[in-house]
Amino acid sequence: MLKTSISAALLASAVTTALATVASAGPLTKAEANAAIAAHKEKCFGVALKGQNDCAAGPGTTCQGTSVKDFQGNSWKFVRGGTCASLELPGDRHGSLMPLKRDI
Repeated sequence: MLKTSISAALLASAVTTALATVASAGPLTKAEANAAIAAHKEKCFGVALKGQNDCAAGPGTTCQGTSVKDFQGNSWKFVRGGTCASLELPGDRHGSLMPLKRDI
C-alpha cells in the first residue's frame, strides 16, 4: 500500500511539472508583451540561449522557449531598450533589432 501511495504521488508530481512546462512554453500574452514594452525593453534577435527565447523562433517552432540553438538568429529575447546592438556574443557577434540568418 505504501509503495502504491508513493508511486501515485510521484506520478501526480510529474504530471504537474509537465503541465507547468507546457504552460510556460506558450506564446507571450499581449499583456506580457505590453508590460515589457512599457518597461522600455526591446526585441533583440540572436541573443537567446537554446530554449530561452521569448518568441519568434522561426519555422517549425511554436514560440516562447522553442529555439533549438544558442544565439539562433530568428529568435528574440526582450532586453533593456537601447542595448540590443551593443550586446557582445561569442564569436564576435552582436544582437540585432531584425531577424538574422545565422545559427538557424
